Amino acid sequence: MNTDQYKTIKSKSEGFFKDRSSKFYAFAFPAKNEDEISAYRRQIRKKYYDARHHIYAYRLGAEMKIFRASDDGEPSNSSGPPVLGKIKSYELTDILIIVVRYFGGTKLGIPGLINAYGSAAEDAIKNAEIIIKTIFKEIEIRFEYSQMNEVMRIIKENDLKIIEQEMQLSCKIIVGIPKNSFEKVRKQLEQHHKLKLVFE
Repeated sequence: MNTDQYKTIKSKSEGFFKDRSSKFYAFAFPAKNEDEISAYRRQIRKKYYDARHHIYAYRLGAEMKIFRASDDGEPSNSSGPPVLGKIKSYELTDILIIVVRYFGGTKLGIPGLINAYGSAAEDAIKNAEIIIKTIFKEIEIRFEYSQMNEVMRIIKENDLKIIEQEMQLSCKIIVGIPKNSFEKVRKQLEQHHKLKLVFE
């Protein structure tokens, strides 16, 4: 996969695993930031208030540098980290997985918990639609109406994503440029001295 692309899930999905009467319900959510994660966690905790544990793991950002795993009262490293491990093994980001456990009366031991939480999380991932997103960097292009054809030619040639546009005598277009093509497109735009470029 290109370095200007990353994988995430399109929408919420669910998974399930059962071991010796303990039931593990997994919920995977696409999430962009920690506020969204907190909201989803509150929602699941409220709905499954009678569950013994609500463990979770998440990873955020195209660089995949923001991540966290919580055992929520289970033995250390027995539940949150195995779920995070599944997120990493499927190379996903911008994702939160919460696994809710209903205790069945029999202790599973650490290996059993690692397997159960990991299996429930993997089931949720397998039930999700995995999508590939492109990392865009934005440039605002300001130009005169007479330069419209030239600007649109550059946009079309490089398959740029138009995010916002304002067409009057003086025009403004904000475009998203795939990260890998950014320098090439920037140089191409800078060759047209009458264009005013504003970088994010």
